[in-house]
Amino acid sequence: MKVLILSHGTRGDVQPYAGLALALRRAGHEAVLGAPAAMASLAEPYGIAFAPVHDGPNTLIADPRIRAAIETNYRGARGKKIALEVMRRSRPLMAKVFDDMATVAEAGADLVVHGPGIPGHHFAEWLGVPAVPAALQPVWVPTRAFRNPMLPVPLPRALNRASYVPIKLMLRSFGGVSDEVRARRLGLPRRRGRHDFLRRPDGGPATVLQAFSAQVLPEGLDYPGWVHTTGFWYLPAPPDWAPAPELLAFLEAGPAPVYVGFGSMVGTDPERVGRVVAEAVRLAGVRAVLASGWGGLRVNDLPEGVFLLDNAPHDWLFPRMAAIAHHGGSGTTGAALAAGRPQVVCPFVADQPFWAARAHAAGVAPPPRPQRRLTAEGLAAAIRRAVNDPAMAHAAERLARVIRAEDGAGRAVRVLESLA
Repeated sequence: MKVLILSHGTRGDVQPYAGLALALRRAGHEAVLGAPAAMASLAEPYGIAFAPVHDGPNTLIADPRIRAAIETNYRGARGKKIALEVMRRSRPLMAKVFDDMATVAEAGADLVVHGPGIPGHHFAEWLGVPAVPAALQPVWVPTRAFRNPMLPVPLPRALNRASYVPIKLMLRSFGGVSDEVRARRLGLPRRRGRHDFLRRPDGGPATVLQAFSAQVLPEGLDYPGWVHTTGFWYLPAPPDWAPAPELLAFLEAGPAPVYVGFGSMVGTDPERVGRVVAEAVRLAGVRAVLASGWGGLRVNDLPEGVFLLDNAPHDWLFPRMAAIAHHGGSGTTGAALAAGRPQVVCPFVADQPFWAARAHAAGVAPPPRPQRRLTAEGLAAAIRRAVNDPAMAHAAERLARVIRAEDGAGRAVRVLESLA
């Protein structure tokens, strides 16, 4: 079975799909990962076939105005103006991405797996094979159990299902680009429902994969049978990866440290966040590994007992930590859950507040500490509780056993095998 996997975005957006590609390869199938050219390092160490496509809107993040607006969730009049600019500038960039993906699809496949924001269902329709949308967040398939995590306002429970409509409408902003690719590259006619990736061309429901665990979602899920919530998809450490001697020496020199890393999500003042984190670590009286990340934390004067880390695979690093403080992205949350360590979640935008709330509801984290209100004293108190609360440690270990046993990528492979 040959599976074409189409993804786009930053590293956190693409890495789970690389984990699925690796699981397919280990199961004896051929998997091709079509993703931004800058993400080749997610495939090459594992022998995953990689098809580079244009980096698209990723290139806009270099613009400091746009980056600042994204990291404040486009708040205020200026933010809304920049959001419109991003949409305008993204359309021609996504046209290049989709055009490259059409070229990748020309090599053929038996199945097309794609992120919800990628029009993989058009390429599958052209090839005459099933399309399988694969979501990393629970924001695409409606449920009565909870409102869409991308909506930051509370709603009556009766409106939960309706809250999933706006994000689908948002994708229609690229409908013209998709139609142009359908007509020019694929020769497909316009048809009713062509932009609904949850439906097959014949109008029936598509098989949907959700790459997260139902164990951390609210109760009362009413997903239909064609939706498979498999568990998180992990990409293990590369086979030739080894930790730096300095990192090993630090870990062996004292008690387990606390990991603190927010990826690129530190707002417009990474030095301020760095100062807050450094002071919080000092107040909490713990050793710490600070992950600088891309555009992330900046700490000029490292306190004693703190190691500044460029990067390390989460599946290797997290189990060696006393607690894990992070921004609440779905991938990092999943890795922290699998590691079985208490968490401190400091969410910023998008689905991060949802995962922060779910970690707290599961008993594996103190109440969320939103980054826009982050203080050294508050973060220190949360870290102390995460490190010293036996009940939280027990809950984290218990949930980790369930999360790891799900084998999310393996379950996804079995679903795909049933479609071939």
